[in-house]
Amino acid sequence: MVQALGAVRAPNLDFAMDRADVLRMWGLRLLPRSAAGMWVGREKRAAFLGVTMLLIALSLAISYPVALVALGPLVYGVPHVLSDIRYLIARPGLSQRPLFLASLVIGCSAAFLGLGIRGAFLGAALALVSSRAPAWKKAVGVSFAAAMYALCHWAGFWADLAFVHLHNFVAVGAWLLWRKRTTHLHWAFAGLFLLTCAAITLGVHEPILAHTGGLSAPWTDLSFRELVYTVSPTPDKTWSARLLVLFAFAQAAHYVVWLRLVPEDDRPSAAPRSYRQTYKALVADVGGVVTWAALLTAVAFLVWAVFSIGKARNGYLSFAFFHGHLEIVALCVLWAEKRFPFFASSGVQATSA
Repeated sequence: MVQALGAVRAPNLDFAMDRADVLRMWGLRLLPRSAAGMWVGREKRAAFLGVTMLLIALSLAISYPVALVALGPLVYGVPHVLSDIRYLIARPGLSQRPLFLASLVIGCSAAFLGLGIRGAFLGAALALVSSRAPAWKKAVGVSFAAAMYALCHWAGFWADLAFVHLHNFVAVGAWLLWRKRTTHLHWAFAGLFLLTCAAITLGVHEPILAHTGGLSAPWTDLSFRELVYTVSPTPDKTWSARLLVLFAFAQAAHYVVWLRLVPEDDRPSAAPRSYRQTYKALVADVGGVVTWAALLTAVAFLVWAVFSIGKARNGYLSFAFFHGHLEIVALCVLWAEKRFPFFASSGVQATSA
């Protein structure tokens, strides 16, 4: 059965990838010389792309946050979950460890059945016990997971609400620690992200939002009140609107990290890849079955969105709730095994356990 699944070939997307490569080449030729220079070198390229994409996300978040919250998961949601699986499980070799996978399933199942974020720390503790870490690191990790479980149990609803926001910040923090760098250019993205989050919290964006009316987007089938219920602890319109805009922006930054920045820093070669090469590397990492599953799932949600954007977006969130828990469990194990921070530079590929 396993061999049969491993023999499944990924969808052939060479034609689409080649067309995308042609479009990218045209785009690069249109760049001014100063911007084209930023394309050379991994750290320059990551900073240039990260800051550019973050500014685009900011313009959308402070103008049309409801639309961004509705469309972002439908366009980038499934690819970013696939990126989680690729960089946190497949490439480190954790996908070859039955005990790790069992711990992950238990943690996510517990979260789904009512434990919420506590399920992630339960899964992390189980995964740490079965990890290859030194005994003292297992003890530290399990103690941390137990303390966080107790804290989240005490906080109840507030812990899950906090995680809705904080897991976007965890992604940025994980990227900052992903590899050792020779410049400080990565702080351009991180600094812009943190300063923007502070400005949004203070309400600097409110005149723009008042002008655009972006808190209302009936065509998405989502209401401001419905979204606020999931991201704000208070019904106060001023603060709930700020938290919604903050979530929209931070979620977009989360997508930028997993779909652009982590791939840049994790790639062995500093040179950029073509889209065709990128797709082949993805298939080599996750296999044909996972690639097919991701493609079909993404298409299914896009088709669903034709009938109702809001219901499709909510359906995606129900489907992908586990990805934040996956990040916690995997990062805990990679830290304990001294493969994170600076995972990409370690050159370690795990085998089966």
